[in-house]
Amino acid sequence: MKIKRALPHPALSVSGIILTCYVLAAVAAPLLAPQNPYDPLQIFGWEASSPPGSTGSGGYRYLLGTDGLGRDIASGILYGLRISLVVSLSGTIIAAVIGLSAGVAAAYFGKWIDIIIMRLVDLQLSLPTMLVALIAIVSLGPGIDRIILALIIVQWAAFARIARGVALSETGKSYMDAASLLRLPSYRVIFRHLLPNSIAPAITLLPVEIGHAIALEATLSFLGLGVPIDKPSLGSMVASGFQYLLTGQYWISFFPGLALFGLIASINFVGEDVRRRFDPRGSSL
Repeated sequence: MKIKRALPHPALSVSGIILTCYVLAAVAAPLLAPQNPYDPLQIFGWEASSPPGSTGSGGYRYLLGTDGLGRDIASGILYGLRISLVVSLSGTIIAAVIGLSAGVAAAYFGKWIDIIIMRLVDLQLSLPTMLVALIAIVSLGPGIDRIILALIIVQWAAFARIARGVALSETGKSYMDAASLLRLPSYRVIFRHLLPNSIAPAITLLPVEIGHAIALEATLSFLGLGVPIDKPSLGSMVASGFQYLLTGQYWISFFPGLALFGLIASINFVGEDVRRRFDPRGSSL
């Protein structure tokens, strides 16, 4: 049983390879993309909605066609991946740091600090995620930095709850009694002892929340409340091609949507592998 659980599942291995390709493609977007969708001098409006495989005025082939503004779909996907990954990773990691610190602090101090933090957690988790994100982004305004802040507001509570539960089980252990006898400062006990021993369960939650953040950013961009329209985003690319579906120009929405689906699916499968490796109660595949 232990040997079986240690071996990677074929589907999860393929997902890890696909996710690695996504990340490498996003990092190397300026080298791989035939067109810079940020540069208006490389965009030709008369080539808008060109079908896949057509040749552009710049001498290169639009393998996936162009969108309604004449931007190369393949280039937009590569640059859009960068935005999706940067936004989701930044928002989720910062939310994890804030949530873990808040959850551990609630467990360590207890009393009214625990009550205030956990009531905020309960309030946020009782509301639909999209509703909280919409309220945050409408209040803050559109922009990449605002989306990251909205993701932090949406995601910190999940990390806080799981960290508090683990930290409560750690507070009664011998090393915490020793820290109390030595009268170590509270910040040292929290950040040097309690927090490191409460991180492991959050690692299993991190990939899931990253995939959730990518989907949330794409949804906000699809609604026109996320990434500005002058920047390529997978969600905004799907939205821009939505009006062309009835005219048969499927590629404008289809290929960005397919790339978005593959990215989220690969992250979720990799997250399942992480859960199996770190959660002793996980079942073997």
